[in-house]
Amino acid sequence: MRTTLSIDDHLLAEAKKRAHEAGTTLGAYVEDALRRDLAVRRASSGPVRLTVSSATGGARPGVDLSSNRGLYDAIGTDVA
Repeated sequence: MRTTLSIDDHLLAEAKKRAHEAGTTLGAYVEDALRRDLAVRRASSGPVRLTVSSATGGARPGVDLSSNRGLYDAIGTDVA
């Protein structure tokens, strides 16, 4: 399959150099790099365990949860 990608010039130059050193095409080099990266990510991603909070309550009195401004005011952050 053909596709078009935007790649940083320095990164592309390094990839071309490494592909040449390996005696392969740039396309084959990029495919191999993607396969390795995807395989590592698949192997390292196990089930995610999340804890469920047992906290009760809600927002402090006076905090408007339906307003971004109200939330920023509650945490003391200025918004541009």
